This record gives sequence, structure tokens and C-alpha cells, in this order.
Amino acid sequence: MIALPRFSRQELLFSLKSFVAAMFALYLSSRFGLPRPFWAMMTAYIVAHPLASHVRSKALYRFLGTLLGCAATVVLVPSLSGSPELLSLALALWVGLCLYVSLLDRSARSYVFMLAGYSAALIGFPLVEAPAEMFDTAVARATEIGLGILCACVVHGIAFPAGLAPSLLGVMDRALGDARQWLTDLLREPPTEAMDARMAADRQRLAMDITQLRLLSTHVRFDAGLRWSGSAIGALQDRLAALTPLLSAVEDRLQTLCTATGSVPEDIGATFAQHSGCLVPSATNVGVEKARVAFRAIADGPAASAWIRALRIDLATRLEELVAHWEACTTLRNDIDAGIVGNPVALRRTAAPGGRMLHLDRGLALRSAITAVLGTCLSCALWIATGWPSGSAMAMGAAVFCSFFATLDDPVPAMHKFITALLWSLPVSAFYVLGVMPLAHDFGMLVLCIAPVFLVVGCYMARPASSLSGLGMFFGVAGTLALQDTATADWVSFIGSNLALFMGAVIAARVTALMRSVERAWTVRRIRRATWHDLGDLAAHPQDASARDAFASRMLDRIALLAPRIAPDGAEAVRIAAHRALRELRMGVDIAALQQHRARLPDEPLSRLLSELALVFRAQLAGAPPRHAPLLPYIDRLLLDALTAGAERPAVAALVGLRRNLFPIAPPALQP
Repeated sequence: MIALPRFSRQELLFSLKSFVAAMFALYLSSRFGLPRPFWAMMTAYIVAHPLASHVRSKALYRFLGTLLGCAATVVLVPSLSGSPELLSLALALWVGLCLYVSLLDRSARSYVFMLAGYSAALIGFPLVEAPAEMFDTAVARATEIGLGILCACVVHGIAFPAGLAPSLLGVMDRALGDARQWLTDLLREPPTEAMDARMAADRQRLAMDITQLRLLSTHVRFDAGLRWSGSAIGALQDRLAALTPLLSAVEDRLQTLCTATGSVPEDIGATFAQHSGCLVPSATNVGVEKARVAFRAIADGPAASAWIRALRIDLATRLEELVAHWEACTTLRNDIDAGIVGNPVALRRTAAPGGRMLHLDRGLALRSAITAVLGTCLSCALWIATGWPSGSAMAMGAAVFCSFFATLDDPVPAMHKFITALLWSLPVSAFYVLGVMPLAHDFGMLVLCIAPVFLVVGCYMARPASSLSGLGMFFGVAGTLALQDTATADWVSFIGSNLALFMGAVIAARVTALMRSVERAWTVRRIRRATWHDLGDLAAHPQDASARDAFASRMLDRIALLAPRIAPDGAEAVRIAAHRALRELRMGVDIAALQQHRARLPDEPLSRLLSELALVFRAQLAGAPPRHAPLLPYIDRLLLDALTAGAERPAVAALVGLRRNLFPIAPPALQP
């Protein structure tokens, strides 16, 4: 016996709301006499999401993208319709340009540019032979899509709306808990290999939580419950990003002290034991201030050598910064709660320390854009050479497929899965286009006929494990209804258009396999090279605090990007990659700190050190092995000068961090 699928309440509710919105859009489009009412129905499904804020976000960006695509179509098609080759190239270049810009904006806004690209293909290619109708068709498509968007926003915003706050605040509190647990473990027991193994997962999870928090927060402005807390949420993200290199540095300095002295010094152990609870949510301001004073006093404790003294100064400086950042995090978290209940707090006392930046790979984005251009041009060439009446669907399919899967390292498996779902949708599409639609004489009968399929497919779309297959099945049925003239459809037009669509998808998959598919190791190398490039820039040019925080933000995003790509290689590979990435993160923060405090250090040796560092990282970019061994005497000289002259603690801490990160097994004696 075949077991029937069991869907959760959330999946059933999502499917029902999506279907109601789609039918509402279909009814209004039909009543207004629009030529393709099923475009409105399909749009209502495409912008659907379990969270109401995401629906509003996707709706706005999809409408803007559609308008931009329509404008491009109205400009390009009539002016180039006399030259099919030039028109095909122009539309393909437009798709590639929009895809490139979309991939450089890793936020919800990227939807605008992606839609602008393949909307021009969807609207423009079918009307190549009728350019005079271009403006009317573009207006009709924009109206149909606008109706679908409006209906989706109304239904998902009124009928049992799900807010963003539970998801976003859950990720935020989890990230705060991971950071607190990391530091609490460090303060309660001396660092060991076993403890490092236990905290490795916490480090990785914290980086992934911070990146997920940044991506979720792009929808905050569309959520009524979080709108007044948007500034505090952004500031808290920056504070969390700044906590990670500090926690990693404290862990490293404690391990170094244990190695140099045989165990954690007694005064440091006593201080940690007394103030280990300073970061619990119930800690008072007095307790936090006492912890800050006690941590500051660590720098003046007994030191048997200049290196031990420098380590103490570094540890005290990092702990003070940690307490300050944690206090700001606690305040911001309270401000967010106040904003949710309608009492927004001014952000003056907890201003964000820097900008929020994500890792961008311009080379991979360009490669994806070129793939889309080639796939679309090849489809157009076959269309022009054969004179196939349904060839426009082939060009549309290539443009959409190359754009839709461009964010994946290897899009081909996902493309094949989607194509398989489209094949399974063929019998259903044929049944509706050729059998049901001619017999559905009123709107009520039409709704009853299509409800079973779309309600079930909607449930699968809401389930992450089957969302891609469900989306392929939906596109196969709804796309056929939207692209066909259901009043005059026959077997010839149905088979021709679907065959052309599948050929376009296959062309996109083959071109992508040749031009765009990359291995995990290739992407990992690209991410590491981007880090070396950033480190070289930090060393070569004067930087301020915003550059340091932007680098920290990008590095945390890179850690989150590396984790799933290295996970198939085993837990040890993930641990090594995370350790290396954290070391490079600390190195960048220390270089930026040296740039900030360069006026308080000897100019000539510091300038020489930074210039040599820039050369080292640029040599790594060129493929040369790292050759930074000659830098150790420069660092030791600067460190001894800073200790002798009583330089500010942040400068000493930055030099200690640079020595530890570049030369983790260097002898403890400073040798200028």
C-alpha cells in the first residue's frame, strides 16, 4: 500500500493561503480583461513565503525588477527587431549584466536585478515578430504581475500572518548564547585540546548565525513588529561580528600563557573565577564594571620576561574590549525588545562600530554572467537557424535557467532535478491545457478543477527537502498555462512550446556544465585568495575602525561559506579550515589596529613592517609560498620599543597578536 504524504499545519496553511491569493489574482485579471490571467496566478505563488515580511520584500523587489525588465524590452525589441542577431545579442547581454549585478548584491535586493534580466527575456523573445505590440504587452505583463503581487501581500498579510521576529530573535539569541558560552568556558577552565575540540562547533555555529542574522535582517523594514528596532538590530550585528575575533584572541593568548608559564598564572585564574559570571544576562552594571577593572589589572601582574608582560597587556586589552562589546550587546538587545513593544530607543549610546559587509566574488559573478549570455545566444542561434515557431520558449528557458541557479557552486545537479520535475508535470499540463480549460465555462468550475494539484504542490513547495521539485512541478503546470493561449491551444502548439522549453533548459545545463560548474576546492581557494587580497590592502594603506569592522564582517561570512563546502571532507578538515580562517581574521584586525595607532609607534620600522606584510600577502596571491620569516625581528623590535616607551595598550596588543598569528611557534624571547 502506498502511504499518503503527511503535511504539517504550517505547510497546509501556506499552501492554502498561496492558493487563495493565486485564485484572487486570477479572478481579478480575468475581470479586467487582461490577456494572460495565469501570469497573475503564477506571480502570487512565486512571491509566496511562510513569513509575511518576506512576501512584502519579494513583492516589492519583483515588481521593481519587472518594471525594469519591461523598460529594457520596450527599448530593445522595437529598435532592433529588424536584425534578429543583434536583438538576440542585446537581450542576452542584458540578462548577463543583470545577473552579474544581482550576484554582487547578496541581499534581498538582488531579486530586482535577476528579475529585470529574465523578465526581459520572458516578455521580449515571444514578441520578436510582433514589435508593434511590445508596449501593450509590457504594460499587460506588468499589470498582471502587479495584481499577483498585490493579492499575495493582502492574503499573506491578513490571514494568519507569520512575523519575522521569532526567527530573527531566535537566531540573535542563539548567537549571543554561543558567544557567552565560548567566553564562559575560557574563564572557567584553562584551555586544552579537548576544550578546543568542544568549542570548534560553537565557533563555526557563531559565524553561521551572524551571517544568517545579516541575511534575515534585510527583511526587517518589511516587518511591522520589527520596523522600529531596525537600527538596534544592525548595531547588534556589528557588535557580534566584533566579538568573534576578540574571543578567538583571548583563547589564543590564554593558551600561549599556559605554554610559556606551565599553567594559567594564579592571579589570572583567581580573577577569572571571581568574575566568570559577568556576562550572564542577570549581571548588574556594578558587577560588569568590577570585572572591567579586574581585567585591566591583569596587565600589571607579575611577568618574568618582556614577552609575558606583553601577553598580559594583550589579554587585559582584549578582555576589556570584550566586556565593553558585551555590555553594548546587552543594551542593544533590550533596545530591540523596547522597539518591538512600540518604545524605540535612540541609538546614540550604542552606535554601531562599523559597516556590514559580505564576501563578494566578482570573478565568479562574471563567469555566471558569461554563461547566461552564451546559453541564451546559443538558443537564439538555433531558433534563428531553424526558423522554429516555438523557438522563443527555448531562448526564454535558457535565460531563466542560467539565472535561477547561478548562486550554486555546481548548478547542474539542481538543474537536472528541476528538469525532471518539469518532465513529470507534462501529463498534468496536457490534461489541464487540452482537457480541462476548454470545458471550464465559469470561474468556479476552474477553481475546483485546478485546486487538487496546486494545493498539493503548494505543500511540497513549503517543505525545504522537496521545495525545488515542488517548484519545478508548479512551473511546469502554471508556466504552461501562462504561456499558452488556452482558448486556442492544440497538441501541436503544446508539444512544440514544451519541447522548446526543455531544449532551452538542456542547453542551459550543458553550457553551465562547461563554463560555470566549479568544484568545492576551487571555491575554497577563491575565498582564501580574497582574504589574502584584503590583508594586503589592510597592510598597504592607512585604515580606520570601519575598515577593520568591515573586514571582520567579511571574514565571518567567509567562515560561514567555507563550512558547508569543507564539511564533506570530515570534521578534522572543518576544524583546520575554521582555525585558519580565525587566524586570518585576527591578523586583519591586528593590522588595522596598527594602522590606527601608527602615530604612537616608531614610524620607520612600522612602515617597513606593514609594507613587507603587504608584499607577503600579494606574493601569496601570485602563488608564491608564504615567506614572512624575516618579519619577526621587525615585530620584536617594535614590541620592545612599545613596552619601553609605555605605548598605548591597543598598539601593544596588536603587535602581540601579529606575532602570534604569523609565528605561532616562535620562541618566547623577543629577538629584535
